[in-house]
Order: sequence, then structure tokens, then C-alpha cells
Amino acid sequence: MEKSKLKVFVTRKWPVKVEEYLLGNFDTQLNARDEPLSQAQLREALNNYDVVCPTVTDQLGQDLFDSTLVQTKLIANFGVGYNHIALDVLKGTGIEVTNTPGVLTDATAEIAMMLILMSARRAGEGERHLRAGEWSGWRPTHMLSSQVTGKTLGIVGMGRIGTRLARQARHGFGMRVLYSNRSRVAESVEVELDAKFCSLEEVLERSDFVSLNCPANDETRHLVNQDNIKLMRSSAHLINTARGDVVDEMALADALLRRVIAGAGLDVYEKEPEVPDSLLALDQVVLLPHMGSGTVETREAMGFRAVSNIEAFVEGRPLPDRVAMS
Repeated sequence: MEKSKLKVFVTRKWPVKVEEYLLGNFDTQLNARDEPLSQAQLREALNNYDVVCPTVTDQLGQDLFDSTLVQTKLIANFGVGYNHIALDVLKGTGIEVTNTPGVLTDATAEIAMMLILMSARRAGEGERHLRAGEWSGWRPTHMLSSQVTGKTLGIVGMGRIGTRLARQARHGFGMRVLYSNRSRVAESVEVELDAKFCSLEEVLERSDFVSLNCPANDETRHLVNQDNIKLMRSSAHLINTARGDVVDEMALADALLRRVIAGAGLDVYEKEPEVPDSLLALDQVVLLPHMGSGTVETREAMGFRAVSNIEAFVEGRPLPDRVAMS
């Protein structure tokens, strides 16, 4: 098929440079209003376009693929995570799925480090205090917080982002690094970072800060829950830039309310864009609106990574970022 005749559907607004490229090279339908699509609209897109480009907020469940009318042969996802796509029903259908790995590493690690600092140093609470006109001036015991330098960081999921965060923490703040992972990282990485391979329980027990950087799947759903969050130190902080459902949010809110742990920094939530009232009510949790990959450089790179997969598809080449289906 000629590139110009390939029908491409983009579910949300993408960076301008990427949209201009798509419009100039394919028969592209954009979402100019940048509003979430209904399930009916997603079904219509799958039934009428060769390529559909969803984001992590678009739920492409099994029911959308039940119809024999599905025309789509490539789902070029804008994002690394793909737990919103029903991969288990796509095997054998001829529909391929790609994602955008690698290009989010720096930006997401930066957000994780920022959440560590904000949570530890009570930055969000302090800014709200000042903006509310409640600050009466400097005094020796006002808004005391926890220092980050020299503390222990536990990383759950030592992939690209977890490793980059470990480097920032070790080289920038002199932090000790513990990590849990499905397998050990390269010995050279352990030596460079003086990183210790541990079980999840050991990471929770021994860390001042626990950062979740693991993928979202059936095995990691509510990985941090009511039973194991109490293993954490009362002075510890939980950081989540992975996926919302890795944490049992109700258990976290309860632990924060009862001071089982000192604080938390969250960039992702289980039912986005909904955030539980129990978390919103707490001063000791920093809440961000899923900003992890939100730099101009990263979002453009994500878009062009998706484009590279679309071009490989139309040219009959191997897909650079093909998602394996079980």
C-alpha cells in the first residue's frame, strides 16, 4: 500500500511536529479537540482505519475486537505501557501492537527524583502554606523535613527508568541503592551503583524511599498493599511513577493517615483521571497529574517512535517496537 493511502487514526492530540508529519505522509484523522473518545468512537476507528494510535488512557478491551468488521492491522501505541490493550485476544488475528520504549527514560526518572525530593522536603505542603498566606516567617523548627542525601533508595523494577533513577540518586545525592527485579542487572551496573539485589520485602523494610518503576500486569497489580506496606519504616516515603494499579490506593491512604509511613509521591492513579478523596485530603502526599514523560522533547520523541513503527508496517519491514503477545 502507498503511504499516502494508509488510513491512520490518532485518538488524542499529539505534538504539532508529529501531527504535521502524519498529515503530510498518511491519510490521517486527528483528534483536534483532544477529548477522550468513547468506546463507540474507538470501535468505529478500529472498524475503519488501517492503523489506530491510542494512548494509555484509551481502553481497548476484548469487546472492541469481537466484531468481524475490524479493519485495523496495527495498533501503534503512544506510550510504553500496553496493559490497556487486550493483547490476549489479539494473538492470531493478524493485528500487531507496538509501543514507544526508551525515549521516556530521562523524563520519567526526573519526575521520580522530583517526587522523592518534594515528598521528603514537604515542598508541596510548604508552597500551599505560603500561598494561603499562613507563613509568618522563618523559625528554627518550622516545617522540618527529611534529608535525602545519603539515605537509602529502594527501587522496585530495575529497567531503563529504574536504573537511570538509581544513577541520579547514587551520583547526585550519594544515596545507597537497593533493588528488586525479576532478575539481577548486569554486574557492571551493580558495581557502578553499589546496588544490592534484594527481595521486595527487603526493599520495603530497609529503604527510606521506595520507588516503583515496574510494569503493570497481573503479577504487579496491588504489588504494594495492606499486608506489605506495614513492612516499611515509619519514616519512609513511597514513590509511584509506574502505573496506578501497582499500589492499593486505599491501603496507601490508610497507611498515611495512621502514620505507618511518612509520605508518598504519586504521578499515576488506578482510575485516572480520578484521584481518591482519601489521598486528596492528606498533606503528606504529593500528587501530580501523570506528568512523567511530559517534556516537549520526550513527547515528540514518543510520537516519532510511533511513526517509525507505522512506516515499517506500511513498507513491510519488521516492526522496531513490536509488542510480543503471549
